[in-house]
Amino acid sequence: MGDLAGFQGRYMETVLKEHRLFSAPKAFVDSASISDPEQYRRIWDSAQNAPVEFWETAAEKHLTWHRRWDQPLEWNPPFARWFLGGQLNASFNCLDRHLPEKANQNAILWEGEDGTQVQWTYAKLHSEVCRLANTLQNQLHLKAGDTVAIYMPLVPEAVVAMLACARLGVVHSVIFAGFASHAIRDRVQDAECKAVLTADVGYRKGQKLGLASIVETAVAECPTVKAVLCLQRESSANLPLGWVNWEHACKKESSDHTAQPFDSEHPLFLLYTSGTTGRPKGILHTTGGYMTGVATTTQWVFDLKPNDVYWCTADIGWVTGHSYVVYGPLSQGATLLLYEGVLVYPHCGRIWELIERYKVSILYTAPTAIRSFMREGDEVPGKFDLSSLRLLGSVGEPINPEAWMWYHRVVGHERCPIVDTWWQTETGSILVSGVPGVVPQKPGSASRPFPGIVAAVVDEAGRLCQPGTGGYLVIKHPWPSMLRGIYKDPERFKETYFSRFAGFYFTGDGAQIDEDGYVWIKGRVDDVLNVSGHRLGTMEIESALVSHPRVAEAAVVGRADGLKGQAVVAYVIPRGDTTGLQTAPLIKELKDHVAKEIGALARPDDIFLTCTLPKTRSGKIMRRLLRDLADGKTSGGDVTTLENPGLLDLIQT
Repeated sequence: MGDLAGFQGRYMETVLKEHRLFSAPKAFVDSASISDPEQYRRIWDSAQNAPVEFWETAAEKHLTWHRRWDQPLEWNPPFARWFLGGQLNASFNCLDRHLPEKANQNAILWEGEDGTQVQWTYAKLHSEVCRLANTLQNQLHLKAGDTVAIYMPLVPEAVVAMLACARLGVVHSVIFAGFASHAIRDRVQDAECKAVLTADVGYRKGQKLGLASIVETAVAECPTVKAVLCLQRESSANLPLGWVNWEHACKKESSDHTAQPFDSEHPLFLLYTSGTTGRPKGILHTTGGYMTGVATTTQWVFDLKPNDVYWCTADIGWVTGHSYVVYGPLSQGATLLLYEGVLVYPHCGRIWELIERYKVSILYTAPTAIRSFMREGDEVPGKFDLSSLRLLGSVGEPINPEAWMWYHRVVGHERCPIVDTWWQTETGSILVSGVPGVVPQKPGSASRPFPGIVAAVVDEAGRLCQPGTGGYLVIKHPWPSMLRGIYKDPERFKETYFSRFAGFYFTGDGAQIDEDGYVWIKGRVDDVLNVSGHRLGTMEIESALVSHPRVAEAAVVGRADGLKGQAVVAYVIPRGDTTGLQTAPLIKELKDHVAKEIGALARPDDIFLTCTLPKTRSGKIMRRLLRDLADGKTSGGDVTTLENPGLLDLIQT
């Protein structure tokens, strides 16, 4: 897998050689009743040796259970069940149990790009969730076990939708409100959703996005959908025939609703993530284990205090939004900031302006965003009062040391610890991260595995790698918030995550662990791209390209990108006679086509028209060579399996 210098560069190598550590102020030592680093070390060692006992203690401390479990773990590899016999309700844990002490505390602070502001207390959020739960139950006739799609902008009602579903035991499948109708259709059909919750419009970069028309196109091909509930943000807009107006329907219902307990293994949500086969995977998470993971990591990693204003900049369409915008922070009674729009719009200092206005104390954002802020210069954040910040977080992809240092120096003023977190849609919650105040930080490393997470780096044969040696990151022991499967496809679940290294969960990431036990993530080793912290399947993008009538074949790879982590690069063989072909208009047309089929996130950064693709004799495209070309490298390695090695020179780059 290569050495350290090969994947993180000169600066990281220097950091490791010098063991450059950054320690947080002593104020950051009581989030989990930990008094000092040595105590944390003892807890960590104990959790490594007895992870089940650690997670039992965490479940009891951080959640309210209607019935305690009879058995903490049933492990029949690769299938796990946690807290068997236990009963709880995720919505109750996020709302009802806080009301005696926090009814008048702000739960959500929301602002739109145009400056519109909303403040909801826990009492207000609870009443809105109860009204919607009654609406779903009484008017849409949904019941526990049914599946509902949520396609909404980042507004308070999106959080309401998730919590109302959880309250009823209805399984939600949130779809990022930037995906096109085809992507919605595929996900709704696979999940067999009975209803869709949406809004008529969203707003981004000053533009109005017509969400209702996208949903209308999608559900026309979804026979399982019996109802669409739409939040009407523009009073003049006419809803499609048969759709239900959110506000009108909820006004008819009571603001009281009793949350019923559900089995710990009752499904909480599906979340579709890209895979290498082109068909999105419906990742299934259940209630008790997932809530234990997100509640515990939220409290430990972010060191929540009663007066904190917490801002995770992720959208709820991604797992970060599920775990660290909604379920984790609300389960711990936090005050959340939500912002609908782009962090640098309408001006490049918008994020800092919001931090100043709302006195944000905890900021959790992506390295892609940090790098974009860096490009605007130090003087932009310098114009705003960021003294309220006390903790910074990073999520979505490895953060390069230069960005880490800028974040630490310019945003945190060298007083805020940074928690660099590693985890996945499949893991449900953070698996690798430091704990502020007790774990010194190394810029560029995600720190050590969280207590109760037994991680290792292995070689091709599954043997443990020596410290500092690159290999494959695996998890050796089940953890509560792990995915329970791929919806309707247990064989794909086993093949994807547990077939490569018997008994171990294979993360799909390359990594190495240094002599201090710190994990250094190298990135994906499969054909899933990490674009701005979002995972996109190369096959899904290739399928969209090939669906265009002018495309015969396509291959998609990732190219290293200083801002987004990876850029999408496509090699396309056009159909028919290409004599006199105007390449620029076709390339633009193909980029627009991908955006229409999948969403703007998947729009290729570069498309190269070519007359051939490098294929093995078995017909498999050798993407390794294309990745080299995309990165401007000389293609090397074994090419003996190519059908015709000489054709590589014909690829136009």
